[in-house]
Amino acid sequence: MDISSYIDHTLLKAVATENEIIQLCNEALEYQFFAVCVNSSYVPLCQSVLQSSAVKTAAVVGFPLGASDTATKVFEAQKAIENGADEIDMVIHIGMLKDKKMAEVEREINAIKTGIGEKILKVIIETCYLTDEEKKTATQLTVNAGADFVKTSTGFGTGGATLADVALMRSVTKDYIKIKASGGIRDFATAQQYIAAGVSRIGTSNGIQIVSGISGNENLY
Repeated sequence: MDISSYIDHTLLKAVATENEIIQLCNEALEYQFFAVCVNSSYVPLCQSVLQSSAVKTAAVVGFPLGASDTATKVFEAQKAIENGADEIDMVIHIGMLKDKKMAEVEREINAIKTGIGEKILKVIIETCYLTDEEKKTATQLTVNAGADFVKTSTGFGTGGATLADVALMRSVTKDYIKIKASGGIRDFATAQQYIAAGVSRIGTSNGIQIVSGISGNENLY
């Protein structure tokens, strides 16, 4: 199994510096990770390092709370694509979901997907804040809205991915869209479990530890 091809090598901390982002990109090149995942302001920097390579750039939108208004999220996503991002990882409006405003949640996801066209959209539903029924509902809305992936977590909430949540999400996604697991996946054996459970992408800041067969030591991502 080429586990490197499942990994979105991630650095989203508020204190991340340009040199650390450059290092992230160089590590992704060395280990041939699928993508780097960064805050949108760093997309041009990533592009300058990753140009002509196969490594993709993913930018987060509405991150990490999801509570920005829709127009702001659409603009941020489009700007990231304009600057060279290949993929967008957006956070849903969690409070809106809790208020049972399902049509509004679906419309927002669809608006962002429409705004970025054929580029990949991953939708973070932040499972740690949701009941099982809300997780299924959020996953279904993501499918309905035409996104490409549903994603478990930001890594900044009270918990990250679980195999139980992946199984629940997969019961909804079936083969319609893919699943990205993120938060707390820090070693090769755990990554293998998630891939066996059906995830197509893993978001982690411990990619090197995973592919090297050693344990990472960071909190979530």
